[in-house]
Amino acid sequence: MTIGVLALQGDVREHLGALAELGVGARRLRTPADLAGIDGVILPGGESTTLSLLLASSGLFDPLAAAIGAGLPTFGTCAGLVLLAQDVRGGRPDQRGFGVLDCRVLRNGYGRQSESFEATIEVSASLGASAMPAVFIRAPLIESVGTDVEVLGWAETPRDGTRRPVICRQGNVLASAFHPELTGDRRLHRYFVGLVASSELETPEDPVAALAR
Repeated sequence: MTIGVLALQGDVREHLGALAELGVGARRLRTPADLAGIDGVILPGGESTTLSLLLASSGLFDPLAAAIGAGLPTFGTCAGLVLLAQDVRGGRPDQRGFGVLDCRVLRNGYGRQSESFEATIEVSASLGASAMPAVFIRAPLIESVGTDVEVLGWAETPRDGTRRPVICRQGNVLASAFHPELTGDRRLHRYFVGLVASSELETPEDPVAALAR
């Protein structure tokens, strides 16, 4: 198994470290050629508009979109969630995303950098019985989810105490509003590795050629 970590911006090293702790092979994704042979992909936190622009300028957006659309298991954290969401509020008009997760998110919905916070979140039984530590940094707020989306974690917003989804899954797509790579809890990464292992998808060896067809 090899999992690719989008390495254009954001917490790339931390995700690679988390996968290494689990004994999972990983590689950095910077160009379309890097997609060959990967079994899953992680879209890390960072700045979603910058990631969108870098995906386009690197030529990686379209082949990666094709691979994700074909079922490549994908895990987006923070800005990665924004890239995966079907409906994004607060983004730039020219901002592109993959639109494979049926949810509505508000960019920076938990506040600015100065309002970043740590919390202990409630998780579903599939992630274990105990609560999970979470780091929210300019995090997107999940405002609503579709009927096909399974919510795996919840947190109260600091501003008004409203209970909101913070971990979602739809098929082979997993996303979190926070940064699991910044804590020592590896349950979300382990869950994603299990998702990749159980996927019956055969990823095309050459996503660029697959896109051309």
